[in-house]
Amino acid sequence: MIGESKLSSFTTGLTPASFSINEDALRSAKETLNRNDFPSTRNEAWKYTRVGRIANLKLQTRHVGTLHLDRSYLISNVAVTLIFENGSFLPSLSTTMLPEGVRVVPFGMADAALMARVGSLVKTEGDVFSSLNTNYMGEGVIIVIGKNCKIDKPIQLIHVLSGNHQMASPRILVIAEKFSQANLASAFYSANAEGSFVNAITEVIVEEGAHLSIDELQYESEGNFHVQTEQVYQEKDSTFTINTITLNGTFVRNNLNIVVDGVNCTTNLNGAYLLKGNQHVDNHTMVDHRMPHCQSNELYKGVIDENATGVFNGKVFVRKDAQKINAFQSNGNVLLSDNATINSKPELEIYADDVKCSHGSTTGQLDENAVFYLRARGLSERSARNLLVSAFIEDVLSNIQNEDMLHKVHAILKERYGWELE
Repeated sequence: MIGESKLSSFTTGLTPASFSINEDALRSAKETLNRNDFPSTRNEAWKYTRVGRIANLKLQTRHVGTLHLDRSYLISNVAVTLIFENGSFLPSLSTTMLPEGVRVVPFGMADAALMARVGSLVKTEGDVFSSLNTNYMGEGVIIVIGKNCKIDKPIQLIHVLSGNHQMASPRILVIAEKFSQANLASAFYSANAEGSFVNAITEVIVEEGAHLSIDELQYESEGNFHVQTEQVYQEKDSTFTINTITLNGTFVRNNLNIVVDGVNCTTNLNGAYLLKGNQHVDNHTMVDHRMPHCQSNELYKGVIDENATGVFNGKVFVRKDAQKINAFQSNGNVLLSDNATINSKPELEIYADDVKCSHGSTTGQLDENAVFYLRARGLSERSARNLLVSAFIEDVLSNIQNEDMLHKVHAILKERYGWELE
């Protein structure tokens, strides 16, 4: 045990969760917090991301306060709206009438068998941030999309970080049962928050023949910190898609881990990060192909300005018996200033011999010849640059399935950057 580590100091005063989740996960989390410290840049997974600013925070856990919900956070035309403040579910502000075939079960109301599935996917051993969430989580929910249930409208999840020096630990379990179909529209905002930290985990089980997609917007204010982990498990004939759009936040780390454990699966990972100031955004992805006849597609693009820094580390792992895999991975970046930085590391680790796998990374600046061409046809320099930025990232944004979410992203980009992307 490390007596005076930064981690032990960090957890002083935090209130542990009282929910009875998966016993092995909870035990492992406690052991990790007792035996480890925050990761350093000597850890390969954190080579380009320093967590010292998080480690030095003095935080408290106030899971639920009095939230005055900003209606501009919401998108319309949804099937279900679920509201969370500082990681805890607020039933008073959430939908009470659910579509047929959908269950939303708060942790405090779930039976032991259902709660035992919370924590069954996430690796806590040696993982400090997953262990922090597991030990200090707020009251999350379990979302079950029943067998053969097809929901035409999205399930909307709104996470609001409120108050200064708070630690929010949202925890969601999503179970898409056999042959179901649904879209989740998830968004993270902040309200009067400074020096606070969101450490979120979403576990996803996509059963046989199910189709599940997640459109995720990260737009917390600068001065706050965010670590997001999605742990996904796919069974045969399933399709999983996630679109992660990061538009604000001083420090954002996204861990996206997909275990493809069935034949004939499709996995789509798309991400866009648009940064300025001193922002730092780190996207870490892993697709673990364990079974044959599957395909995965990964497209991440960044636009980085001023002194901002981006990191992309994507890994596709193909096991020995996972033949006939098609895996595509691409990371592209545009640097808008001389001080902008990107560290990009796409990886393939292949142990099968009958696969089609490719990966690539490109980094550059806007083409000045293209800017000149557009200006020669009547556009201002700003409009010309906006148009080129739009063309660069729109192939990522166009994957967002919910039109209201897409319009919201475009509106934020216009307000924050002055970019006309519609």
